[in-house]
Amino acid sequence: MNPLSGILGEAWRMYRAHALHLLTIAFAVYVVATLIQALLTSSLGVVGALLASIVGIIAAFLVQAALVKAVEDVRDGRVDLSLGDTLKAAGPAVGRVAIASILAGIAIGVGLILFIVPGLFLLTIWCLIVPVLVIEGVSIGTSFSRSRQLVRGFHWNVFATIVTVFVLAIVAAIVLSLILAPLPDAPRQILSGLISGTLFAPFSALVVTLAYFRLVHSQESVTGTG
Repeated sequence: MNPLSGILGEAWRMYRAHALHLLTIAFAVYVVATLIQALLTSSLGVVGALLASIVGIIAAFLVQAALVKAVEDVRDGRVDLSLGDTLKAAGPAVGRVAIASILAGIAIGVGLILFIVPGLFLLTIWCLIVPVLVIEGVSIGTSFSRSRQLVRGFHWNVFATIVTVFVLAIVAAIVLSLILAPLPDAPRQILSGLISGTLFAPFSALVVTLAYFRLVHSQESVTGTG
């Protein structure tokens, strides 16, 4: 039995039910990051652009951690943590999420460039490192082995889910680019990043976090633990 069956539908239902809460979290982080990036780029030139890139990376990791925490919170059907509480709860994991994501990104990127298949394999077995880090509070090294452990036996199911989410993201990006096409380059790029991040990051976080809980439950059902 596929433990991920119907996960996209469940993610979409939760997205609609808690849209305001999830979108607010993503928007709050992205809008602050966007304003800081614009200020740095306009005032410090090349150095500012470099610093702006760093701000963007930190924001992306904070959003990942915060949204995973938010999804964990709303799984029972109600919102218990406020925006501030969610960011505060996710804060301790941001550093580990950042380091783990960078390490995974480098390894996956090299795998995709050199051989493609190894990169896709690593993407599949490490797709749960963020929820593992945020929810279980484990070390960076443990998050990789734990993610692989959870995915074991369901590689194709997980891979198919990742591909589907990726395709949906591409379609959403194309639609957004068409809508924003009449705007000048600078505002179009800023709005595109802000809107796409705000709208799609929560859905992606929902899918990944729900996959984590489903695979944990599946493992516990087999081993008789939990």
